[in-house]
Amino acid sequence: MSENASLVYVTAPDGETALKLAKTMVERRLAACANILGPITSVYWWQDKLNTEGEVALVLKTTENLVGPLTRALRDIHPYECPCVVAVPIQAGNPDFLAWIAAETKPASTP
Repeated sequence: MSENASLVYVTAPDGETALKLAKTMVERRLAACANILGPITSVYWWQDKLNTEGEVALVLKTTENLVGPLTRALRDIHPYECPCVVAVPIQAGNPDFLAWIAAETKPASTP
């Protein structure tokens, strides 16, 4: 049985930032995979002001036990003061894909 997997949704100000976040999290093996979904429009309250901004959505696939470390790592390098980083547990899916997520988020073994 593989570890429980999670999807982590993140927003970024632009594609370049989203790509940097994605590559860093996958390189650190905090996520097995990242999907950059492209331009979105976000409408939100920030500092008592209603904002409408263009952003880029990012979805990371990881294991449940790495959601905390992944969130901390994203907060450390994200340009936003309060970045959107939310996790959703994966209830079910292709067992082979879920096992792959677990395998790719483990540090490579040393010889």
